[in-house]
Amino acid sequence: MGDRWHVEVDRGVCIGSGMCLTHAPGGFTLDSARQSHPVTPDTDASEPLLTAAESCPVEAILITLRDSGEPVFPPEE
Repeated sequence: MGDRWHVEVDRGVCIGSGMCLTHAPGGFTLDSARQSHPVTPDTDASEPLLTAAESCPVEAILITLRDSGEPVFPPEE
């Protein structure tokens, strides 16, 4: 069984660029204020979600391992 992730968007940082929608269609939605929201906050690990987080121009997408809370993105430095 693969990893399960918890995906969140820091709405105080999100600028509504829509890059997450480009890289992970179906993974995110934009509300009327153009703020991103994960469609399914607890989900299976997936390359498109990771690419969306890595492509966010302001790193507003946070991904952690669901069970341990260990950061997936952004990685701890």
